[in-house]
Amino acid sequence: MTDDPDPAQRQQLTVSEHDLDTLAEDLARWLDSKVSADRPPRISELSRPQSGGMSSTSILFDAEWSVGGRRESGSFVARMAPEAGSFPVFETYDLATQYRVMAGVAATTDVPVPELCWLENDEKPLGALFFVMRRVEGRIPTDNPPYVFIGWLFEASPAERLRLTHNTVEVIAKIHDIPDPATRFPMLTGPGQSLHRHVAAQKAWYRWALADDGFEIPLIERAFAWLAEHWPAEPGPDVLSWGDARPGNIIYQQFDPLAVLDWEMAALGPRELDLGWVIFIHRFFQDLATRFEQPGLPDFLRRDDVVAKYQEITGYMVRDLDFYLVYAALRHAIVMARVKRRMIHFGEDTDTPDRDDYVMHRTSLEALLDGTYEWD
Repeated sequence: MTDDPDPAQRQQLTVSEHDLDTLAEDLARWLDSKVSADRPPRISELSRPQSGGMSSTSILFDAEWSVGGRRESGSFVARMAPEAGSFPVFETYDLATQYRVMAGVAATTDVPVPELCWLENDEKPLGALFFVMRRVEGRIPTDNPPYVFIGWLFEASPAERLRLTHNTVEVIAKIHDIPDPATRFPMLTGPGQSLHRHVAAQKAWYRWALADDGFEIPLIERAFAWLAEHWPAEPGPDVLSWGDARPGNIIYQQFDPLAVLDWEMAALGPRELDLGWVIFIHRFFQDLATRFEQPGLPDFLRRDDVVAKYQEITGYMVRDLDFYLVYAALRHAIVMARVKRRMIHFGEDTDTPDRDDYVMHRTSLEALLDGTYEWD
């Protein structure tokens, strides 16, 4: 354990090669074509948040311009597809679908999503596809360093964390309550059972991200076999699944949601996809705290609390949750193994002869597969 990095310190990760000065000039030219300004818009306060993820690049900027002498301005976020040399986490990155899903959620629910502004389907202006939305000011439980070690959520009271749990579950329930999701989000449909499609897509991603290059992970292979043996007899009806459902993708004011972010993993599927994910991802961080002999946040996003609140809100009885928790751990295992490969590629980590060690939560996934994982 002494060789492990301090988890309470932010880890430096390669996210983009864009030069910010050049990007500001390119943004000004592009924005000018969108708003028909009297003169080229002024871009300022441009930055790349270090807390952003690795699947895409987010650029924060302010802009001001005038049209017909009337001054306009705003604070914005440009969400950009991964660059060609970024060793991306995902094989494909469909910004247009993300944009359309967010627009559909905004049109049919009161789930708070950032105000969408423009979708750019041409790579020429910035060197990558992107969309722009209004920036929302607030606070987010951070992944880097994890919120179980430090920060405002760590310092909150148990009652405040329970309030955040309930508010997060309510967001998920509202997303799932969108009627007739297959008609409203036809770009997410496909042949056959949605759960089969979902798992098949994860298998294909695993092959692309790892196995096809000779990086087979025995633990991941074992987890796929476990899923096949424990397949739910009757998966629940399809809903819009947020995909990356967790507090780290919500901007909060105090403990109330202001904006729901990161829809890149949206899909159609059973409700339990999101429930298993939100429960497991917190346990991933909590188990990390336990590994480093830190208290973490054992009172937060507890399995029973999440299930009870979701059933209270929706009237739906959660089913086959153990299956979806294993599936969440498997999906995150692919993420972590790909991230490990990516960090080795950029010289930020070193290789290990035991491929199962590419899975940071190896012990937890093994216990889930063996039926020995201990819940509160």
